[in-house]
Amino acid sequence: MNQEIINLYDEYTHTPLDRRTFLTRLAELAGGLSAAMALVPLLEANQAHAAQLAPDDTRLETARAVFPGGTGEVKAYTAAPKGASKLATVLVIHENRGLNPHIEDVTRRIALEGFFAIAPDLLSPLGGTPQNEDAARELIGKLVLADTMKNLAAAIAHFGKDARSNGNVGAMGFCWGGGTVGELAVNSPNLKAGVVYYGRQPKVGIEAISAPLLLHYAGLDARVNEGIPAFEEALKKAGKKYTLHTYEGVNHAFNNDTSQARYNKEAAETAWKRTVAFLKEQLRA
Repeated sequence: MNQEIINLYDEYTHTPLDRRTFLTRLAELAGGLSAAMALVPLLEANQAHAAQLAPDDTRLETARAVFPGGTGEVKAYTAAPKGASKLATVLVIHENRGLNPHIEDVTRRIALEGFFAIAPDLLSPLGGTPQNEDAARELIGKLVLADTMKNLAAAIAHFGKDARSNGNVGAMGFCWGGGTVGELAVNSPNLKAGVVYYGRQPKVGIEAISAPLLLHYAGLDARVNEGIPAFEEALKKAGKKYTLHTYEGVNHAFNNDTSQARYNKEAAETAWKRTVAFLKEQLRA
């Protein structure tokens, strides 16, 4: 697909660009409104394709949970291997679409790798994740970073004491969630490891990071990648432990297999293997 079209979609999903303007500009690039409308399903996430693992997979125990956050009750989705206890524990931080079926599936995937996995709905203070993705993106923009950090710190404290946890809690996040993992590393000394998938970099407080970081970036993701040099310089200057991978020729959201236009199987599988190995190493008891 024309890279200009993918860049336009990325602009639409991450900046205040209304749908009418998006479709008008897409029609200009595609050669007409009919062609533009044919492209939209390829660009947008299709939640019908979200489940690599069935929600009722018998190898797992999954549940809807509510925990006391820093700003009130926070909803979450949890998954763990059936009957397991004392597991390395991972928070799965959603994209700017909120806690949707794709992120729930990712939570099951990481649980099947031998982790106790928790996906908080960080839109809980605003009523929870709506079904409409445009509405979810609008709500994400209304979140207060300090409140989100309080809720994630509360998640670390709460689930780290769960019988299914070994007490070591890390986090992995995608897009908005990747940026949130970076901010959590700055703000929480109790985070034991952080995995960032194509998320914006924190600009201040790098010296406060104590968790080792694994950073996955997409080679074609100019919007996010512009912040890498300054971030990496700050990490090196502060003597922080990190590993950075750039996957050349792939787009932002390359891990999201519900988005046909941007998903890249090879990059996603390589990044996943690296993520699992990193989390197992950093979160072992």
